[in-house]
Amino acid sequence: MTQALPPGLRATSVVAASSANLGPGFDSLGIALSLYDEIVVETIDSGLTVEVEGEGEGQVPLDESHLVVRAIRRGLHALDLGVPGMTVRCRNDIPHSRGLGSSAAAVVSGLSVVNGLAAQAGSPVLSERDLVQLSSEFEGHPDNASAAVLGGGVVSWTAGEESAPRYDAAPIRVHPDIRLFVAIPDERSSTAETRVLLPEKVRHADARFNVSRAALMVVALTTRPDLLMPATEDVLHQPQRASAMPASAEYLQVLRRYGIAGVLSGAGPSVLALSTSPELPAEVLDYGTAKGFTVKSMEIGDGARWTSGAALRS
Repeated sequence: MTQALPPGLRATSVVAASSANLGPGFDSLGIALSLYDEIVVETIDSGLTVEVEGEGEGQVPLDESHLVVRAIRRGLHALDLGVPGMTVRCRNDIPHSRGLGSSAAAVVSGLSVVNGLAAQAGSPVLSERDLVQLSSEFEGHPDNASAAVLGGGVVSWTAGEESAPRYDAAPIRVHPDIRLFVAIPDERSSTAETRVLLPEKVRHADARFNVSRAALMVVALTTRPDLLMPATEDVLHQPQRASAMPASAEYLQVLRRYGIAGVLSGAGPSVLALSTSPELPAEVLDYGTAKGFTVKSMEIGDGARWTSGAALRS
């Protein structure tokens, strides 16, 4: 039987951006970035109010179709909880449609904030494994979702039948010498639009190449950052997407010419650089600025955080 939560409850969640694939780890490797969305939910007597500040303001729906609201409803259903009404306030710093996991962050935010409401009612809460499963069901793949849930670096995988997939992930400890730089363009893209550029079948040689590089990428991320250049090589998705985002593909090549391990962030168009140097070369930064990229140094992001009552950040 569904338990109705009373009006007057308040909960907050903060969830990180993420970069997926990391070159060869298509739909498997991911890393959280120190760029966060925050949502605050209050239960009320009836109705639904959605407010959005920052990224997506004036562009996303403010009703039941809002992704955060859909995720909240899914989380409540998973715990057999209901609310008479709610106010949802979203403060977004993660750019939309740039390959930085904004949709995964929205889903994980909605699911994790349910824990803040449930805890006040003495209800069980969703575990990290539950959050990975439920958020990946929204996404259709677990790389961004699991990075948003767990934080840090992750290796994720899918098991079970295609009609009822099971998603899981394991954290990996990223080497402390690795620095992250994200180049964010003004232009947008969508995973759905760029995924259609990928072939249904790949050559055995290409599959073998990417398997070796994905395995090497785990080694490079954890113990051997000197191997980041060969570890980030890919032949399965980045070359195929180049025509849809020529500026990103070109900037990626510039990074690699300077010996910097650059990859498309997810499906792009943002570019992620991994380096052991504290700064990128001035020529690389100037080139990015000239081509319309905003280049930001970032830390490795934290896992999803939720609390009951007061906000988690100012």
